[in-house]
Amino acid sequence: MAIKEYKRTSNGRRNMSVIDNSDLTKKNPEKSLVERLRKTGGRNNEGKITAKHRGGGARRLYRLIDFKRTKDDIPGKVTAIEYDPNRSVRIALVVYADGEKRYILAPVGLNVGDAVANGPKSEPKTGNCLPLSSIPLGMAIHNVEMTPGRGGQLVRSAGVAATLAARDGDYAQIVLPSGETRRVHVTCRATIGQLGNTDYNLTRVGKAGKSRHMGRRPHVRGTAMNPIDHPMGGGEGRTKGGRHPVSATGKLAKGGKTRNPRKVSSRFIIRKRTKK
Repeated sequence: MAIKEYKRTSNGRRNMSVIDNSDLTKKNPEKSLVERLRKTGGRNNEGKITAKHRGGGARRLYRLIDFKRTKDDIPGKVTAIEYDPNRSVRIALVVYADGEKRYILAPVGLNVGDAVANGPKSEPKTGNCLPLSSIPLGMAIHNVEMTPGRGGQLVRSAGVAATLAARDGDYAQIVLPSGETRRVHVTCRATIGQLGNTDYNLTRVGKAGKSRHMGRRPHVRGTAMNPIDHPMGGGEGRTKGGRHPVSATGKLAKGGKTRNPRKVSSRFIIRKRTKK
């Protein structure tokens, strides 16, 4: 997969780059596996903005992804690799032996015609989903469950992979892409391999209009606002804020801890993620 750069025909094109879509084998999604996706504009049910700088953008259809991978002992075959506007990674259309179709996240090396399987009896190869108790130590995994049967919640972005480091009793230790080492129950499932579309983070948006197509509205600096609108606003002329950078609600924006120390899942963290 390569990066496609445009000819410098304008200021926007000069800095724009996109992923080459030569790896895609199917343009339109499977109709039975999509549903309408309503936009919120960052607002809740009261109409109040709860997520800033969102709104507009191209219309999307949501692809129903099989994160649980519970269709055990029934072989499946990859029939297409598709684009998903709702996530950074590619998705693969799998047709099982009983005729059912499902979307899965496409790892590196998974191609059209490859066979995939789910369950503890499956072979530990790329694209197969197994419990952590059945996966050999040291293997790269993705789409990792945090609670048995709930579906994969960890490691789902383009180009990332976790590592199964050890097993101790009823828990396995996995090293996440952030550097965090976490305990996960051995009955939780994970999929073998590193997720594809590895060059996704190397692309450049290039122009403001493309951000609007993705539903991102302009971001205004706090120092450019009035004091009533932001803690860092106001002052005679341009200022640097006069305090450590904070959000509109006063929380530290750089280096401040935002995780709840009483969060239940904190007891499963063996080593915190490394600071970049």
